[in-house]
Amino acid sequence: MTVAIPIPSIQLTPGSRISIANVTWQDFEEILLDLGEKRTSRITYYQNQLEIMSPLALHERPHRIIAYIVTTILAAQNRDWEDFGSTTLKLPEIAGIEPDTCFYIANSQRVRNCANLNLATDPPPDLAIEWDLTSKTTIDVYQALRVPEVWIYQNGQLTIYLWATQGYQTSLESQIFPDLTIATLVPHLIQKAITQGTNPMLKDLQTVLAQQL
Repeated sequence: MTVAIPIPSIQLTPGSRISIANVTWQDFEEILLDLGEKRTSRITYYQNQLEIMSPLALHERPHRIIAYIVTTILAAQNRDWEDFGSTTLKLPEIAGIEPDTCFYIANSQRVRNCANLNLATDPPPDLAIEWDLTSKTTIDVYQALRVPEVWIYQNGQLTIYLWATQGYQTSLESQIFPDLTIATLVPHLIQKAITQGTNPMLKDLQTVLAQQL
């Protein structure tokens, strides 16, 4: 016997996820509409496989701190950016994902007025950030979307993935911030924000960056 349960009726405990096979792209689009934008769950779609994840309550803080760090560095370097947060990134019929946060930097002007991203015609974000990656599918999706750089913060460490034609390669250096030791700097600043406060950490970072420029 097959029992049909509406997706919005599924209640996930924080930190858990479910995977559903044989989901069409049209199904994926309809599920996004059914779930709406005011939700805490995150959705990933790749090769007809749908994953729904319910983040832990502490999920938001690390990636928000990283976002503050990124914008502070960009501002110090006088570079443009657009923060698209957890906007659903979609390559129709192939892949879709809601990052913890993402940034357009080199392509910021091209998407500034964009209200509905479609990566079949729009460029992918220059940087996507994820906290506590628990599914390999996530990297597969970013690879399909050809996001140039992905940061994964997990267990106090930052892993940098750089996109290449043969797939993602891990790196100790960021292509976006080649003059900074991002892989070690970001975890240090996150810990500093947790122990001393985010605002004092960012003020100290601004001072250090001003001295370097």
